[in-house]
Amino acid sequence: MALLSLLRFPSASASPPPYSHRRNTATTALLRRRAPLVGALWVLSLGTFTTLACRTGCSLSLPFLSRSRGRTLHSTAMASASTTVPSIVVYVTVPNKEAGKKLSESIIKERLAACVNRVPGIESVYWWDGKVQSDAEELLIIKTRESLLNALTEHVKANHEYDLPEVIALPIKGGNEKYLEWIKNSTRDE
Repeated sequence: MALLSLLRFPSASASPPPYSHRRNTATTALLRRRAPLVGALWVLSLGTFTTLACRTGCSLSLPFLSRSRGRTLHSTAMASASTTVPSIVVYVTVPNKEAGKKLSESIIKERLAACVNRVPGIESVYWWDGKVQSDAEELLIIKTRESLLNALTEHVKANHEYDLPEVIALPIKGGNEKYLEWIKNSTRDE
């Protein structure tokens, strides 16, 4: 539902109000800012849905997943390939742009990750100190080796402004083999 609210467009059948030029400019600017984030969230959601469907067998009844019939997603191919290593995506939130830049650069300098994407403009709503809190944050999307998760977690904890920083890891089940090789070659062994 939250994603749908990001994609609301003015009705084409409604007659435009006298200030429609200003509204269209504002709507266009809003969509330009939100489009990359909405697209990224959609892709991540689809990947999670597809993985869940394949693991539970639900993909057999979903025509758009028909290519997955009889197969499950797993990292066996990645683990057996001599040119890649099991890899993960790690989410870390930070309070602002400066903190995100500083932490991202330190992670890369230590070769704890091959790449860190910084996604500005997110709002986190969470439970803390017995009540609902809300803060503007930046999301770091970190691509690294699975074997570096503990070292990365300790680095984040030691260099983060929060008392309890978010560090959440998701497995990479497959992808562009050359990119996965690049993750391996751009990170330290352990």
